[in-house]
Amino acid sequence: MNKRTFLKSAAVTSAGIPLGLTSFAAMFETKKTSDAGALASDDAFWKTIRDQYIVKTDYINLENGYYNFTPQPILEKFIENVRYVNREGSFYMRNLQFDNKKKITAKLAALAGCPADELAITRNTTESLDLVIAGQDWKPGDEAVMAIQDYGAMLDMFEQVSKRHGVVLKKISVPNHPTSDEEIVSLYEKAITPKTKLLMVCHMINITGQILPIRKICDMAHNKGVEVMVDGAHAVAHFQFNISDLNCDYYGCSLHKWLSVPLGAGLLYVKKDKIAKLWPLLGDGNTNMSDIARINHTGTHPVHTDLTISDAIDYYHMIGAERKEKRLRYLQLYWTSKVRSIKKIIVNTPADEKRCCGIANVGIEGIAPGELAKRLLDEFKIFTVAIDGANVHGCRITPNIYTTLDELDQFVAALKKLAA
Repeated sequence: MNKRTFLKSAAVTSAGIPLGLTSFAAMFETKKTSDAGALASDDAFWKTIRDQYIVKTDYINLENGYYNFTPQPILEKFIENVRYVNREGSFYMRNLQFDNKKKITAKLAALAGCPADELAITRNTTESLDLVIAGQDWKPGDEAVMAIQDYGAMLDMFEQVSKRHGVVLKKISVPNHPTSDEEIVSLYEKAITPKTKLLMVCHMINITGQILPIRKICDMAHNKGVEVMVDGAHAVAHFQFNISDLNCDYYGCSLHKWLSVPLGAGLLYVKKDKIAKLWPLLGDGNTNMSDIARINHTGTHPVHTDLTISDAIDYYHMIGAERKEKRLRYLQLYWTSKVRSIKKIIVNTPADEKRCCGIANVGIEGIAPGELAKRLLDEFKIFTVAIDGANVHGCRITPNIYTTLDELDQFVAALKKLAA
């Protein structure tokens, strides 16, 4: 189906099921009894998903981790939501937006696996976690624990509270290839002292794709009286879990990544008994200190993006959480398994399937990450992102479900040629 035909089809069928793709839904219905593991390697099936995206042909996009751009059915719904809000104007903003946001929040909470009254819709992970970091009642000498592999924006916020409030920052380094969960838990545990107030940890390290044992880290920290904030930027709608099962105190995520919501949406989870203690960034007249809505008051914002979260969730459920997770893990293992044993190629992501999913990082001895990314694009038309720091030196590779095995074969061939 070419672009013009597809756009026309999407528009014509917009009055059907929530995403307006009756035939697309029927195709998934025929696969509902198929084993998700077997389906993960069925490239013909996933090419039907690729048809839902308008993919640029200028290069192979292996940098979906920053922004998993929106498939056409969700984009059409987004445009429809923009027109709807624009048509309703102030009437929508004054009479409808808050009830709609509550409904969408409840739907998102069900996906994330937590109570709706412990979840707020934000604009991204940075906003979510910075609200928690800046919202603490810090005292001089308080300590915070984090890793050098954590995301720069949150590390920057910790530096700010350090300068402003005299908070002591304790930074550990997570090994790229840990021997066990206990090795990782021990690293965080050794950094904790009686003065430690907050521990930040990545659910999935964004630069390597390593999945950390969050529940074990949270249990350890709580036994020592320390709260835990989890950076889940790459986790929601990537692999299956429930936030409530993690036993964390705070959790933030960006929905424009693996849920493929249009830019401008994230989530913040705050355990119920922690809500009242946080100071919001912007003042709010809500006198109910246990209402999470008081934490992320931002004034007038693009509410049409909020509405599209619901459509993105419908699309995600249509694909299926298990099917998506296994496809993403299959794609990563497909290419990494072909290069791990090649001389000069260094994979900075664990091989253990329990410690990884769709994201991985690869480097080549003698080639700086920036140069590697440039040569992959210039010589092989493959787009990636260079990572050069925090003991990680290589390019982060983030395929999406629309990525084909042929594209990954081209990537593997490029790595082999560059390594040789």
